[in-house]
Amino acid sequence: MKHYEYRITAHPAEAFREVVFFCSEEAACSLSDVPKDQLGTLTGILNEEGTHGWELVNIAFGREGILAFWKRQFLH
Repeated sequence: MKHYEYRITAHPAEAFREVVFFCSEEAACSLSDVPKDQLGTLTGILNEEGTHGWELVNIAFGREGILAFWKRQFLH
């Protein structure tokens, strides 16, 4: 049976100054007009964590930045 470990990382909004995301009062959020260099910033985070075996499970955008939820197989 596979076992997993999980972790959550926070990435401040300053790292994504150009990423435009909007959250309505109903908590519905969306992205728009993401410049290529900012996609590179996000891609860098994904690739860095991936080299350590972490797989992105979910990502949450908020006013203060991004929370990323990761998992990887736990090896005994």
